[in-house]
Amino acid sequence: MNPIDLQHVRAALALTGFDAQAAQRRMAPQPRPLHRSSSRSGAPRQASVLVLLFPVEGELALVLTQRTTNPHDVHSGQISLPGGSQEDDETPVQTALREAREEVGVDGPVQIIGMLSSLYIAPSDFEVHPVVGCVDTHPLWKREESEVVEALECPLAWLLDDSRKVFEDWDLEGFPRRVPWYNIHGRKVWGATAIILSEFEQRLRQVLNGTQD
Repeated sequence: MNPIDLQHVRAALALTGFDAQAAQRRMAPQPRPLHRSSSRSGAPRQASVLVLLFPVEGELALVLTQRTTNPHDVHSGQISLPGGSQEDDETPVQTALREAREEVGVDGPVQIIGMLSSLYIAPSDFEVHPVVGCVDTHPLWKREESEVVEALECPLAWLLDDSRKVFEDWDLEGFPRRVPWYNIHGRKVWGATAIILSEFEQRLRQVLNGTQD
């Protein structure tokens, strides 16, 4: 397979008639709601993550972060995309760029390519907006040590490598769940991050297979 390039990415994000929810469910724990319950009062908090693409030896990669251990964080220690809560009147793009700068030191012009579908995260009551952007050169990672243990580089092609997908039965919050995850450098990339990456993966597959709408 030829390397995935930015033209593929742009086409993937511009697909029409794409079933994003079906793509998300492929790597979602089952059962898992993808929408906020109507019985929940108020509105979800808003957050953004950045799917940052950059070149590594002629191919595109993205960065993931391993979160620090924090007893007050329901996502403590997990692998995630750079991101966090919206502040004041920020747009989703502004939030994603600020968080990427704060967490891993992305401090240069980022070209925004597009957005993936928003995702609701029930344990923290967040609606997350994934932003896809790219930079021309390999970033110099500068971790915020209070938040990030490690910056992990993931070649984009790894998302399309089915040998990196694992399906296990877990006990989550006292209930049995079928949990899929991506094996990235021996780490378990699951939950919201895997769901977001799954949509990205399936969009790329459709483009690479020549089945664009």
